[in-house]
Amino acid sequence: MRILLVEDDRTIASGLEYSLKQEDYETVLCHNVATAKDVINNQLEEIDLCLFDLSLPDGSGYELCELVKKQQDIPVIFLTAYDDEVNVVMGLEMGADDYITKPFRIRELLSRIKTVLRRYHRHTQPTSSIEIENIRINTLEGKVYKNGEEVLLTALEYRLFLIFANHVGQVLTRAQLLDRIWDVAGDFVNDNTLTVYIKRLREKLEDNPQQPTLIKTVRGLGYKVGE
Repeated sequence: MRILLVEDDRTIASGLEYSLKQEDYETVLCHNVATAKDVINNQLEEIDLCLFDLSLPDGSGYELCELVKKQQDIPVIFLTAYDDEVNVVMGLEMGADDYITKPFRIRELLSRIKTVLRRYHRHTQPTSSIEIENIRINTLEGKVYKNGEEVLLTALEYRLFLIFANHVGQVLTRAQLLDRIWDVAGDFVNDNTLTVYIKRLREKLEDNPQQPTLIKTVRGLGYKVGE
């Protein structure tokens, strides 16, 4: 379980990181908005929960929460020194799942984390299907269907398309895709191999592979599935 922790007070951050590791949570620690945004834009698929300090030197936890929720539905908990209703309501309206006011006991924070994760697990567990246009992914079976007919994909083709499906409407660069896939033998997937797999996916899933409408090329940036 990996947690993105954003806290500018290095003493508090160090204590939280240590306590979370004692509970077998892996942490990605940032001290400002800029580095947190970099993690969110490039590693969010690997994050299970976010802990955001509300007040940061170069921005706020609000904008980080908004950025996360636009990309992926994972839980966000605010760490705030403000106990007034306006800040709490604003955070929750932006999609935050919970908040905890400083100073707090670490046991209370751990309890909040576990409660939020349980709630998300119950919420997401029944979701076993992703639909994009005429394509449906059954994530429990690891199968892909086009117009109701199963399309046979290799393990890497399936993993690559699932990455696209989990980032609908988001442009993914070739570097981001290469970062997230590997072949079943564990060998490095190079740029040319990625091109081949994109071509194969289009041949299997597109109505007209020469004019793709599902896996679209965004010139100079990368690829995008959906709007």
